[in-house]
Amino acid sequence: MHDHDLPSAVQSGLAVYYVLAAALNAGFAYYHVRHRDRPQALIWLLAAGVFLVHSFLYLSPAGGHLVINESLANWVDWATNAVTYFVLSTVAFVAVIIFRKELTSPAVAWGLMDVVLLAFGWAMTNPDFRSIIAKEDNVPIVMLLAAVGFFTWLALRRAVLNDDLIASGKPPLEKDDDKVLVWPDLVYTELICMVIATAALVVWAVLLKAPLEQPATSAKAPNPSKAPWYFLGLQEMLVYYDPWMAGVWLPTLIIVGLIALPYIDYNQKGNGYYTFRERKFALSTFMYGFLVLWVVLIVLGTFLRGPNWNFFGPFERWDPHKVVPLNNVNLSEMFWLAFNIVPTDLHWFVRELPGIVLVLAYLMVVPVLARTVLRPFYIRMGAVRYLILVILLLHMAALPIKMVLRWTMNLKYIVAIPEYFFNI
Repeated sequence: MHDHDLPSAVQSGLAVYYVLAAALNAGFAYYHVRHRDRPQALIWLLAAGVFLVHSFLYLSPAGGHLVINESLANWVDWATNAVTYFVLSTVAFVAVIIFRKELTSPAVAWGLMDVVLLAFGWAMTNPDFRSIIAKEDNVPIVMLLAAVGFFTWLALRRAVLNDDLIASGKPPLEKDDDKVLVWPDLVYTELICMVIATAALVVWAVLLKAPLEQPATSAKAPNPSKAPWYFLGLQEMLVYYDPWMAGVWLPTLIIVGLIALPYIDYNQKGNGYYTFRERKFALSTFMYGFLVLWVVLIVLGTFLRGPNWNFFGPFERWDPHKVVPLNNVNLSEMFWLAFNIVPTDLHWFVRELPGIVLVLAYLMVVPVLARTVLRPFYIRMGAVRYLILVILLLHMAALPIKMVLRWTMNLKYIVAIPEYFFNI
């Protein structure tokens, strides 16, 4: 067997994977047959056939040679650098918001799911990609991504349908008068869910080994040393901020901000039903913060951050000897060295004056927005609630700004005052 040939266990797993994908498409085709939509049924039967062909290929003797093209894998690694990954995530989010009606259409969404399933199956033929994705403690992250994608689609789909109903003068889907009793309806549903979840956990525990490592010791730290997956977003922020900012101030602000949101929200629409048109600003802001600034960073820290916290492509081998020459510098060093002045010879206030001016200019957005773009918010919310809202927004926007500045300019801190342990 050649180095790039697939092990027989991987071939069998991919064959089963493609059979399950074919079954999903066949079920969707049957749904359209029941609704007398033969063209759609034919399309999804053809999609099921494509997956079945893949399954038969991996069951054949030649299946061991069916791996993703190395040139394509190298191109993907080159294209998905840190800046491209984050920018494309933001662009994809904006596209989903703008074209939500078209993208949440069941046919379009199902087609996109098939493309993702095909791409994922092809990618699993790469040993480096497979070693990361199939790692026991990374399997839940893959399930998390699938769940986030599904429920985001479901919420936006319901919002699109409700917006159309409200525009035509009809009540939203959730505004019905049907009521059920806690006993037995809710309790039975919870009992069934508990039994299914318990069975799933038992099967999971049998099939996947617990990802236990060696006993903790100060003599040898794992490389990379990662926090639990739900803290990887915060760990990623430590790359761009001082520890007191990323570990104390920003997490506190996130918690306080989430607590304060119901009290600064003046819009009473959208309570009890899905809608987007009635809460565009609130939903867009919250979804960007959760999906792009949290889930995307978790994926970045889980799958793309390797040894020495270096950035690796999805098909790149995690080489612990990889050295990335970085020379992160502060804004004050960039500014004063441009004038041939040694920053360390200056008083800390003079040295950091360019960064202080830049931060103050950034904060001046608060009154400017109150008189321009966010004037309706200022009028309806009042000064105090508006101030809290904009401060939260500025802190949220500061994270992607710092990330891009670090990746493109190797900028470490905008304001660096180590004399008083204050760095921004």
